[in-house]
Amino acid sequence: MRRYRSRIAALLSTLLTLSLLATPVSASGDLQVDSDRHKAGRMATEILVRPVSLGITILGTAAFVLTLPFSALGGNVGEAADELVVGPFDATFRRCLGCTNVEN
Repeated sequence: MRRYRSRIAALLSTLLTLSLLATPVSASGDLQVDSDRHKAGRMATEILVRPVSLGITILGTAAFVLTLPFSALGGNVGEAADELVVGPFDATFRRCLGCTNVEN
């Protein structure tokens, strides 16, 4: 049983690392789509990236809620919401398949 847990933990950490590298979100909103062949490869990668990105969105929301009192005291609730909730949400649900940036 321990062997399976360690394999699952290794798999999850690998997927998390890959998702952080594979889901860049830019404030410019410009779509960067190269050729159809490269786009097909990125679309296939989304099979792994989107569920991990959803997990990051959930963790970011939890972190936002936990740090909300401190953000409110510091006066940066909007910035914290943008970074921890809105950015990951947009990368998960608003970004088209194969696109590297969120479409405005």
